[in-house]
Amino acid sequence: MSIGGTIEKLLAGRWIAGAGIRDAISTTKRFNKERISASINYLGENFSDKAEVDRTVGVYAKLIEEIHGSNVDAAISVKPTQLGLLIGKGYAKRNYSRIVRLARKKGIFVWLDMEEHQYVDDTISLYRSQQRRRGTGICIQAYLRRSDDDVKRLVKAGAVIRLVKGAYKEGESIAYPTRKAVTANYLRLMSYLFRNSDEFMIATHDTDMIREALLLNRSYRRKVSYAMLNGIRNKYLVELAKMGNKTVVYIPFGERWFDYSVRRLREEGHLTLILRSLFQSQKL
Repeated sequence: MSIGGTIEKLLAGRWIAGAGIRDAISTTKRFNKERISASINYLGENFSDKAEVDRTVGVYAKLIEEIHGSNVDAAISVKPTQLGLLIGKGYAKRNYSRIVRLARKKGIFVWLDMEEHQYVDDTISLYRSQQRRRGTGICIQAYLRRSDDDVKRLVKAGAVIRLVKGAYKEGESIAYPTRKAVTANYLRLMSYLFRNSDEFMIATHDTDMIREALLLNRSYRRKVSYAMLNGIRNKYLVELAKMGNKTVVYIPFGERWFDYSVRRLREEGHLTLILRSLFQSQKL
C-alpha cells in the first residue's frame, strides 16, 4: 500500500466515517448506543461549480431521509461554500432553505458551519433567513476578534450557537494570534452564553474549558451540549455522557477526506492532541 493509501486508511478509520451515507449512519449508531448524539457533515467546501453544489445538496437530502428512516439521533451540519455561496448569495440561500425545509419535516436539526472570516456576514445572513422557526443553529469561532459582537447580536435574536475555537488561518488584525488569547476569548464567550442564552453547544476538546462549563451549568442550568470531533477524545465523550450530560460527536463523511484532515492537522493547539489520538484507542 502507498503512503497516501496508508494515511487515507488511517484517517478514514479514525476521524472520518467513510465515503458514503451508510458509513455515517453506522458510525452514528455506535455512538447512539453510548447515549451520544451525532452531527453529520458531508465533506466539501469552496465549490464554484453548480453541478458539484447540486450533487452535494442531493447528498444532504438523501442523508436526511436516511437519518429519519434509520431512527438515529443525529443532526446535520452544512457549510455555506458547499451550498454555493461562491456562486451567489441567492443561490446558496435557496439551497440552504431547501435543506432546512426537508430537515424540519423530519424533525432533524440543521447546523450551519462557519468558514473563513470573509464569509461570516453572509453565513449569519443565511442563518437568519431560516431562523424564524426552531431547528437551526450556527457555529461561531472564538479565534475571530469580531465574534464577541456576533455572539451578542445572535443571542439577542434567539440564535442557537455552537461555540468552537476555529480551524482557519487568519491575519492578526482579524484573529487572535496565540492559543492562549483564543482560549481566553472562548472563556469570555462561553461565560456570556451561560449568562444570557438558554440553549447552546460547547464544542471543544479542551478539558479545562469543559470542566469550567460544567461548573457554570451548576449555577445557570442551561440546555447545553458538549461536542467533539470523531476520533479525538471519544472515551472522554462517553464519560461526559455517563455523567448525564448531553453530548454530540461531529462525524464527517465523504471522499474529500484529505483537505479536511490537513486543516485539522494545522489547527493551532490541536496537532499534539490529534497525533496522540492516533496512538490511543478511540473506538467505542
